[in-house]
Amino acid sequence: METSLVILAAGKGTRMQSDLPKVLHQVAHAPLLAHAMRAGAALQPARTVVVAGHGSDAVAQAADEEDPDATVVLQQEQLGTGHAVLQARAALEGFEGTVIVLYGDTPFIRPETLEAMIAARATHDVIVLGFDTPDPGRYGRLKMECDQLTAIVEFKDASAEERAITLCNSGVMACDAALLFQLLDQVSNDNAAGEYYLTDIVQLSRAAGKSATVVVCPQEETLGVDSRAGLARAEALFQARARAELLEIGVTLTAPETVFLAHDTVIGRDVSVEPNVVFGPGVTVETGATIRAFSHLEGCHVSRGAVVGPYARLRPGAELGEDSRVGNFVEIKNATIDEGAKVNHLSYIGDASVGKGTNIGAGTITCNYDGFMKHHTEIGAGAFIGSDTMLVAPVRVGNNAMTATGSVITRDVEDGALALARARQEVKPGRALKLFEFLKSRKEQKRREKTQQEQA
Repeated sequence: METSLVILAAGKGTRMQSDLPKVLHQVAHAPLLAHAMRAGAALQPARTVVVAGHGSDAVAQAADEEDPDATVVLQQEQLGTGHAVLQARAALEGFEGTVIVLYGDTPFIRPETLEAMIAARATHDVIVLGFDTPDPGRYGRLKMECDQLTAIVEFKDASAEERAITLCNSGVMACDAALLFQLLDQVSNDNAAGEYYLTDIVQLSRAAGKSATVVVCPQEETLGVDSRAGLARAEALFQARARAELLEIGVTLTAPETVFLAHDTVIGRDVSVEPNVVFGPGVTVETGATIRAFSHLEGCHVSRGAVVGPYARLRPGAELGEDSRVGNFVEIKNATIDEGAKVNHLSYIGDASVGKGTNIGAGTITCNYDGFMKHHTEIGAGAFIGSDTMLVAPVRVGNNAMTATGSVITRDVEDGALALARARQEVKPGRALKLFEFLKSRKEQKRREKTQQEQA
């Protein structure tokens, strides 16, 4: 049975207090919409339709970045969930199979849950995803008779008896495509909100002699985000899940609650991550590496056995070879640090390549930007870069070459050569004492002048 997705992403999200469409607010460095699309993508859907409204251009761009084959349709007026799904009719024309309706602000539904809904379609026409909770609040209630769902009652329209029901509606639904639109055509807006509810198709399907049932999942999967507080809860939930998964596969997290991960962070087994480490998007850390405390990684690759930090920053394009070392207060950007190379202290290596076994001394900087263009620095294998060396790109330091401490290197250094680029030191006996006395007298003179001005 083929499956297609309709993802509702038209809401403005007034409670977010933001100009950004609600579904584009991020959890773990990815839009809420992207999380929802990924959950559905696990079903390998024949078609994916995103229903946009507020900020439709930005929503369409985000949908395209996640899935270029997705179709974005526009809901001009927000007249309810049923009306929103109807906007996908043309995009699903000719599709014969099951349509699953998801929500762009509900990021945590697991693929296994959606697969359970698809399995239930073998014996029922309409499937609703529900959850049981002791505190149902304002959620819609699911009325059941044995295994049959008889109605979904919105909180606004529910009686006191119906509000006592603890089985609640998540909003996610699966239905045969032809039946779905046939039923939606019959939905009215005769309710307290004056909206066309998708949930009304349950009663309509029952009246047509069709069957409906509920697949139950944990409440946390159905978490919807409609406020900044909700966004913070979603972030906390994602992080807790992601940390637990890492621990399960053999990653050591010394203080798990202090480590923050991105939606696409990949970490191998036997990696050790110390406290207060932040992973931005696009990070892969191979088996046996160590990420020490207070480091920040983004858009980088850390190979087996490498050690990063403490207090290191790896920026996009950083590639660390096996057994390399990047130490405290070191920043690497768009640079390759080959196997066994070391950049241990207070350095910036950007737009560069550092050869195998090379040692970069403390305070070294690749001066890669001339105010208009970025330039490359090449450092060969087995080189030794003395502390406080300024490498003015474009420049090459050869294999087994050396730069003297405090040098400013502006020309290529051939293999095996020593480069010294600093002024000769001169010592003036007694000059410091004379200079101190001169500066002290100037300071006293300025103090007297200021006092005279205040008294005048």
